Amino acid sequence: MQSDTQGSEPSPSIYITDDVRTYVLQRKRDFRVSTSCSGAILLPTSVKPPKSTDLKIPVGDYTIYVSKYQARYIDSVHKGMIPIFYDDF
Repeated sequence: MQSDTQGSEPSPSIYITDDVRTYVLQRKRDFRVSTSCSGAILLPTSVKPPKSTDLKIPVGDYTIYVSKYQARYIDSVHKGMIPIFYDDF
């Protein structure tokens, strides 16, 4: 049996764009990048709780957790990951 992470190490550094950084700081809460049917999605941890295997990226006093499954494929967390019903830029 093979590990589900074999051969695909997470990116050592995931960049958080300034607009996402502002989004997190204005909402004063932690977020998680997880998998959805349309790709990576950024949701509050009250909707999608973090897992012990997530990468943790600090943003001020808050944290963006990144699913180990998404971490392999992304190099940045950007505005396009915010669901439209959460988007009030």
